Amino acid sequence: METMIYVSLAINILVLIPIVVLMAMKSPIVDKTWGVFTPARGILMSIYLSILVVSVFLLFTPAPAFVAALLLVQVVYKLTTPFTVGKLSHPVVISNLVISAVHIVTLANIYATVGELLFQTS
Repeated sequence: METMIYVSLAINILVLIPIVVLMAMKSPIVDKTWGVFTPARGILMSIYLSILVVSVFLLFTPAPAFVAALLLVQVVYKLTTPFTVGKLSHPVVISNLVISAVHIVTLANIYATVGELLFQTS
């Protein structure tokens, strides 16, 4: 479980650092992939930055329940991108599907290790 947690968090960090930096710089590379800057793309950058910051924090404090919550939200949004974008061939859709596959393996490992403890409320 622990190894896969670190793999998923490392993927988040390694993928999101250049994306967030390029978005902040308003790079033409970002324009090609995500379109010209709009308020919606600014919101997307904020979401990416949030995932990056939480991933860095969890790298040093890998609480399985917190990691599971982060990865579950990511898997849901990544698996819905083919439908919201409207095609499978877009590079962001492809990377989202690959990353979600890794995160699903991590989630399965977390569940296999701590199982029902994830769902306890008290």
